[in-house]
Amino acid sequence: MKSMKTNRGRLMFGVLLLLTLTQTPVFAGSRKEKSAAPEEAPPQGPVTLLVAAAASLENTYVQELIPLFQKQYPRITVQGIYDSSGRLQTQIEQGLEADVFMSAATRQMDALVDKNFIAAASVKPLLQNKLVLIKPVGTATAVTGFQNITEARIIALGDPATTPAGQYAQEAFTNLGIWEAVSAKVSLGSNVTEVLNWVGEGSAEVGIVYATDAASTPKVAIIEELPEGLLATKVIYPVGMLRASQHPEEAQLFINFLASSEALGVFQTFGFSPNPDQ
Repeated sequence: MKSMKTNRGRLMFGVLLLLTLTQTPVFAGSRKEKSAAPEEAPPQGPVTLLVAAAASLENTYVQELIPLFQKQYPRITVQGIYDSSGRLQTQIEQGLEADVFMSAATRQMDALVDKNFIAAASVKPLLQNKLVLIKPVGTATAVTGFQNITEARIIALGDPATTPAGQYAQEAFTNLGIWEAVSAKVSLGSNVTEVLNWVGEGSAEVGIVYATDAASTPKVAIIEELPEGLLATKVIYPVGMLRASQHPEEAQLFINFLASSEALGVFQTFGFSPNPDQ
């Protein structure tokens, strides 16, 4: 029994010695701690933003602003949908997956904020515009201004139910006391672009559009700018971000870009004025 215990003890001692010899020796002070590698931010991939904007903004966006923005942010593609602000409001309420909305009036923006479609903190009352009375270039008309517009045979006007330009015009003619007489002669367009085209083609004797629209084509001439005092508020263009946007960071980048001095300078070349109250 004693010899068996001795042999077993020797065997265990040999195993421990073997394990000790095969281990890599570690000397004090020789171990180098590996510093944790900093976590890298995931690469930002391409993003497409959908911007719903008033029809009167289309030329400015397509010709200048979107190319400028995409040059600064090559990974972001901006697609625009342009129509009357009221129709765009309805589309947003019905599920249009837009990221940014820019209206030709505060009414539509305020309604979307109230209904929780637009983040109130993101809204910027960015621009001002003016309403003008126009006619086809080279044609004669007895109309000399807003006061005697009822002398025209056909008056092209944006539908007041959906277009801010039409709403403003209705307010002005109501204040002049002639809306009923005007409405008997109007041809209602779905947006100001349609009204502009009707007048430019001679389908309407006169029409009412924004000053920026009139400046975009040589086919129309301005008869008169809407006189001061006929509207309760200025013609303001606000921009804001949809709460449902899948790309809020990129949408905010676009809004910030529109408010930049570079973009505001572009807006001015197209006839808009920066809103001093933004």
